[in-house]
Amino acid sequence: MSAPAPSPLAIVDAEPLPRQEEVLSETALAFVAALHRRFTPRRDELLARRAERRAEIARTSTLDFLPETAAIRADDSWQVAPAPPALEDRRVEITGPTDRKMTINALNSGAKVWLADFEDASAPTWENVVTGQLSLIDAYTRSIDFTDERTGKTYALRPDEELATVVMRPRGWHLDERHLTDADGTPVPGALVDFGLYFFHNAKRLLELGKGPYFYLPKTESHLEARLWNDVFVFAQDYLGIPQGTVRATVLIETITAAYEMEEILYELRDHASGLNAGRWDYLFSIVKNFRDGGPRFVLPDRNAVTMTAPFMRAYTELLVRTCHKRGAHAIGGMAAFIPSRRDQEVNKVAFEKVKADKDREANDGFDGSWVAHPDLVPIAMESFDRVLGDRPNQKDRLREDVDVKAEDLIAIDSLDARPTYAGLVNAVQVGIRYIEAWLRGLGAVAIFNLMEDAATAEISRSQIWQWINAGVVLDNGERVTAELARKVAAGELADIRAEVGEEAFAAGNWQQAHDLLLKVALDEDYAEFLTLPAYEQLKG
Repeated sequence: MSAPAPSPLAIVDAEPLPRQEEVLSETALAFVAALHRRFTPRRDELLARRAERRAEIARTSTLDFLPETAAIRADDSWQVAPAPPALEDRRVEITGPTDRKMTINALNSGAKVWLADFEDASAPTWENVVTGQLSLIDAYTRSIDFTDERTGKTYALRPDEELATVVMRPRGWHLDERHLTDADGTPVPGALVDFGLYFFHNAKRLLELGKGPYFYLPKTESHLEARLWNDVFVFAQDYLGIPQGTVRATVLIETITAAYEMEEILYELRDHASGLNAGRWDYLFSIVKNFRDGGPRFVLPDRNAVTMTAPFMRAYTELLVRTCHKRGAHAIGGMAAFIPSRRDQEVNKVAFEKVKADKDREANDGFDGSWVAHPDLVPIAMESFDRVLGDRPNQKDRLREDVDVKAEDLIAIDSLDARPTYAGLVNAVQVGIRYIEAWLRGLGAVAIFNLMEDAATAEISRSQIWQWINAGVVLDNGERVTAELARKVAAGELADIRAEVGEEAFAAGNWQQAHDLLLKVALDEDYAEFLTLPAYEQLKG
């Protein structure tokens, strides 16, 4: 291992946490500092490049496959590295934050993989960042347990062979960690903090367990950003003295620009790539963000009306399956976000049927696995994939050569026969306020109206309000969406919440703050690139 760096990072404006020295050891911080010195300047250049590309999209209102990388796409000879045994079968993956209870429940869930989330399902309080790392360290050493103070119920891990394989998701490139700075006071990117601490503490231990350090890479916008991650992996493996190719990464294709660079992204990561994932809310958020001034043909209807069967979404998912299987990678489908009701079995029955139909479609389309948000959905998704896969670990041999997606198919938003509604506006405001309020309390995964919502759903909600106002959308009830209408709906929702939770709980929460923040990011003429950037400034801890 390399010698520790002489100038360690500083922990600033953070209350000491129990056992934090186990995570924030001198040697671990030296490794994160080495990542920061080497890679943050390139991260900064790539963020600037995002802004330039967005300006070009605003000018042209179009996107295309890259001419300069045509040779990579045309070369049929290259494949990604073979999947390690622990990632061969990914037919059901459960997602969630890394608090101790979720860690145990997710590992015990019966899913093949747990996406241990430091990103959209986790509000980045310092406590969540540090204790989330402790949860994973303790899980691998089997020293984790949890007792619910309210119910007295205790939680413990099942035998190792019954546990899900962990694929950890660090924060996206755009978020900094304000509590960890270098000697100049520059914050370290959250992505490097999350990756660095997890990799440093667990990579060798995971190898001893017959697994490895596996990652989901969020918010990627180009193959150059994937190249940066690949260079991080190469450096990190050398630093710890473990074999190159030990790391495996699955990239979320959740931005519209990345959808045009799927093959290039796999190519850049080919020694470390294990697959691509097709999400929904962040992908729609990215479409709105990039084409927000592209006129009526880019206006999205209510978010719940944009299912994965919409023509432009189907183009995206089918291209993803074809691309992955052509290159020997796993294609992982989207999220079933339903949270079962303990009181209304009829609600569950209808929702379970929808989940089954969604997972049947993915399995039949060639996906090798899919996501769920709740352990009760694991058997439903498992049945859909078992029926198609049988005892095969995946269906990467299904090449989907029947798929032929043109550049314009991915942005044919107006091919969807649905229009914005007043109910959709109300729902966007409701979800936005309720999610942001919980996020400001340190919760990133929040059950709202029987759905598990995370930062991506808040992003699409506020973006749609912004888009509808700026496009002068007329709703199904004849009303034009204006800032005044949004404020009226938000005021009504705030009053409803006050009546619902009571004066005491309302006063103790962050409801007014959440209301004000939603309206700021939904109404400001200067569109905020990410809701979480201004929200992080208001996040305590």
